[in-house]
Amino acid sequence: MATSSLDFATELELFRTEAESAIQFFYAWDATHAMAAVDPKVRRLLNEAPLFWNTSLGALQASTLVALGRVFDPAPNNHSVTRLLNSAHANLTMFSKQKLSDRKRAQSTNADEWLPEYLNTVYEPTGDDFRRLKKHLSNRRKIYEEKYRPLRHMVFAHRGVATQDEVADLFAKTNIRELQQLLVFLRRLHQALWELYFNGRKPVLRPSRYSVQRMLDAPFPNPSRGTLQERMVNEVKVFLRTHSKDA
Repeated sequence: MATSSLDFATELELFRTEAESAIQFFYAWDATHAMAAVDPKVRRLLNEAPLFWNTSLGALQASTLVALGRVFDPAPNNHSVTRLLNSAHANLTMFSKQKLSDRKRAQSTNADEWLPEYLNTVYEPTGDDFRRLKKHLSNRRKIYEEKYRPLRHMVFAHRGVATQDEVADLFAKTNIRELQQLLVFLRRLHQALWELYFNGRKPVLRPSRYSVQRMLDAPFPNPSRGTLQERMVNEVKVFLRTHSKDA
């Protein structure tokens, strides 16, 4: 039987893939719309193949909500973020200096040369750390359940509404900035848990840019080393500008 530590590492990786998928889908969709809104050449390019672009953008939008559902759905058999945090909170010993030392030794042939000093800097979490993270998560889950789960269940996953007005009412409750923050929060949470588990760092939700417009107006100096959302926005910008030159 797998140990709780191995279970946590597996759940953490599953959480990463789902969160990053949602970020990639959404920021590709959002950046395309943002570019089209300000660049006539990009609009002309998209209008050369409107069926293709509307299909692609619709698929990105739907995929964002499907991925978000997998992250937030608390069903017992789902690999949700709730399951991940509950596992961590219930097994604090996996974050002890001794357990981290074991993981580091398994990855390093010269651990004795640096590990004792390194362990002096290691943070061992308490229940309060995870109660704080759970509170952050609870606030975001409330937003998802009130505004985005209805869209996922009633429009994209299962057609539970019949008219365009009903669909429009559901979309009217959403907010692009709010969704950006929600998605980036998931990546920040993953990074905090990853740093705690693999490097013994205190689980802190570090700031991260989320606005597509700000990323377009003030791009990261080295886009290939930026956050996932910044890399996606940059790739969309480069692709659309390159291929719209003659449009």
